[in-house]
Amino acid sequence: MIRPPSGGMAFTEAADGDIRADPEARLQASVALAINDQWAVLSQVHGAAVIQVTGAGSAGEGDALWTATPNLPVAVMTADCFGVILMAQNAVGVAHAGWRGTSAGVVTELRESMSGEGHPPTSAAIGPGIGACCFEVGSDVADRFVGDAGVTTWGKPSVDLRFALSRQLEGIETWEAEGCTCHEPGWFSHRRNATEKRLATVGWI
Repeated sequence: MIRPPSGGMAFTEAADGDIRADPEARLQASVALAINDQWAVLSQVHGAAVIQVTGAGSAGEGDALWTATPNLPVAVMTADCFGVILMAQNAVGVAHAGWRGTSAGVVTELRESMSGEGHPPTSAAIGPGIGACCFEVGSDVADRFVGDAGVTTWGKPSVDLRFALSRQLEGIETWEAEGCTCHEPGWFSHRRNATEKRLATVGWI
């Protein structure tokens, strides 16, 4: 379990189990974090839709959700995509950001949704995800990320999604997890082995 310095934030690791599919793994994570084991989650679609929630369970299709309800964990699931947490004084939001969501501005949309309701984020955290070292892309993807280009360790064009996300968080104190879920141990990686298992990005107030 990764706990950024700001309270109310956590990113699970492979050792914490498959949080999406295994209720027992989610319960154990909740106990470890001393939070409610009833979370608000999404049916993720790799877009930029943001949903405000007041209760646990599935909030429908989207890739970001936030709440101003105390003791209601909000979570997204990842396996190479990045989980991002935004914390305000009395609200918290999470976003699932792959290349499609990042290109669509999912984190910007979450930030604006929270701010528009009187909860401007003051701190943020970017969780583990695939690094530019391993995220080989074609020109159709690279062309969407001018200024965020990278090169894989085998010399092919890539995109630095972590950097692209950090730009959507300009002006907010942001903590970033290090490493790459694809080539480093300890993470679930869909690109590495097409796993159906998922890590969790969870925030709460």
